[in-house]
Amino acid sequence: MRIGTIRRGGSYLAALIDSEGTSVSVMPQSGAAPAGGLLGLIKSGARLDALTGEAPGPIASADLVAPIPHPARNIFCVGKNYAEHAKELAGSLFQDSEPPFPIVFSKVPETVIGPGAPIEIDPAVSTAIDYEVELAVIIGREGRNISKADALSHIWGYTIVNDITARDIQKRHSQWLLGKSLDGFCPMGPWAVTADEIDLSNTGVRTYVNGELRQSANTRDLIFDIPTLIETISNGITLKPGDIIATGTPAGVGMGFDPPRYLKPGDVVRVEIDGIGALENPVVERGG
Repeated sequence: MRIGTIRRGGSYLAALIDSEGTSVSVMPQSGAAPAGGLLGLIKSGARLDALTGEAPGPIASADLVAPIPHPARNIFCVGKNYAEHAKELAGSLFQDSEPPFPIVFSKVPETVIGPGAPIEIDPAVSTAIDYEVELAVIIGREGRNISKADALSHIWGYTIVNDITARDIQKRHSQWLLGKSLDGFCPMGPWAVTADEIDLSNTGVRTYVNGELRQSANTRDLIFDIPTLIETISNGITLKPGDIIATGTPAGVGMGFDPPRYLKPGDVVRVEIDGIGALENPVVERGG
């Protein structure tokens, strides 16, 4: 099942998306579909098989925003979780070897933007803006010290995140928060899918910049699988419904080219994940 978040009259509403991603059926605010969009729906614990919506309409006419829009819940991210990505940045950001434990950092909620929203580049702040396609886990059930064996039962579903990164800022600081957390640096969407829609052992992930394929890999290539990530992050930390875990990006980022191929105004970035869809955002100069 595909469920998105629609903005209507200043409110967020959950909406059913058809299998082709072309029509949308908005759920009126009710006991079955509370206010707050997808996040409200997840928190309510409503039965998905009982959900109904309005008569379907074209998705192009709906104000589709990020599935968990700002103000978002926590956004946990995982670095160096595809071996080939670690190798391509060896000597610049990473050592060549695989990490013994997951590398976890975060992005602030102000980073979240939705499908079609512009990624704004401010050249006074950074001139090395990069893209990173990532499968993102959406937590559906609260938990702390979650075991790997129980981890999948805490997942509501999945969405796509483009972990936009200012590489010059990332390299300048020993922690990655600042380089990952500029305003609008977490495109998310275009919608979410329930957990049953994704085969974690065989899901393709891709990035295109201006139609050129830059990243292409599969979730089977993850160094640390999703149950391991949930176990690690929840160790002493309570995960709550709506929390996001971005699971890492594969090789092919702009920094990995010689010379680097960073994003510039006028570019269009399209990130795709099998079973979910495609998230596309234009790149513009801030104030331009």
